[in-house]
Amino acid sequence: MRIVLQKVKRGMVDVDGKTIAQIAEGYVLLVAIHKHDTKVDADRLVEKILKLRLFAGDGSDSFMDKSIVDVEGSLLIVSQFTLYGDCQKGTRPSFSNSAPKELAKELYGAVVHKCVEAGLHVEIGAFGEHMELELINDGPITLILDS
Repeated sequence: MRIVLQKVKRGMVDVDGKTIAQIAEGYVLLVAIHKHDTKVDADRLVEKILKLRLFAGDGSDSFMDKSIVDVEGSLLIVSQFTLYGDCQKGTRPSFSNSAPKELAKELYGAVVHKCVEAGLHVEIGAFGEHMELELINDGPITLILDS
């Protein structure tokens, strides 16, 4: 599993010109499922994301004092199989490492469910649809997490 985490001031997803999801301060998570991933991978990465300290504490100069749970931030979770695109050969990416649609949808759902269970405000993109994503990166802070 590969997740690109971006700390944002706000983020939103449009499908067919209509906004379907939007958040204020928090994380945008771009989630790709590998063909060999399991629910254990999903659980492990979500636990890591929930504990990462990327927010400033009260009166602190450091931006690494509080987690998203501590600040009651929001999550915008978007499926993005293209994160497993292999561009080493030719001019068309190979997506042979991406999970089949059924497995990807199941594990993407597991990521979303675990985030909701944590009590955070969660918005999601439209799985398998063409989406337009807009965000204001804060920092900028962008991390790549792999299972």
